[in-house]
Amino acid sequence: MSYRFLPICLIFAIASPLDALAQQPGDATAGATVFKKCAICHIAETDQNKVGPSLNGLFGRTAGTHPNFAYSPAMQQAGKGGLVWDEATLRDYLHDPKAKVKGTKMTFVGLKDDTEITNLIAYLKQYSKQ
Repeated sequence: MSYRFLPICLIFAIASPLDALAQQPGDATAGATVFKKCAICHIAETDQNKVGPSLNGLFGRTAGTHPNFAYSPAMQQAGKGGLVWDEATLRDYLHDPKAKVKGTKMTFVGLKDDTEITNLIAYLKQYSKQ
């Protein structure tokens, strides 16, 4: 028996469960609880701006483009640079908003718990036009 494939097998054995975990859709009900942290500034159920822009229909939207909201120049530039909100970009942003968009005026420090982010994304997807 050859052991030269053992490291490759170990990589697949470790990566396969992680890949399955990353593809779980999240719990929108739990996401509603997480959204309470965001609801001070944002709304998702309707297309109204508050202190922050509406998150209704967020997925597929170019950053810094929701009508009638005064975005920071940094967020406008991020959109002009190609930032479009999807699961991956939103996950990065929610982890550390100021690292993803340097100069954003959003003061929220971010969510560190990946499960909370997954659930929040599931919640926001309910209000997406896509």
